[in-house]
Amino acid sequence: MAEVAAKLRVMPSGMDVDLNKLKDALTKAIPEGARIHGFSEEPVAFGLKALMVVVKVGDIEGGTEKVEEEFSKVKGVESVSVEELGRM
Repeated sequence: MAEVAAKLRVMPSGMDVDLNKLKDALTKAIPEGARIHGFSEEPVAFGLKALMVVVKVGDIEGGTEKVEEEFSKVKGVESVSVEELGRM
């Protein structure tokens, strides 16, 4: 089965959110069948940074929906959106 790599933008709920703790929480929240390939930080505005998370999932129906749902439940996450998607 092929894999799909997705780049997700995770917006913290505010500038006071510790991005290192958020990375740990997202790593713990990753659902079965998916894995985190890497993190990066992207400046948004006025000191606010978004976390860019590269996730690999199997090429199955629903794709990244489960990952997005689980990440959205993490404390300190305002929103999750898919920025890029591609097969590997």
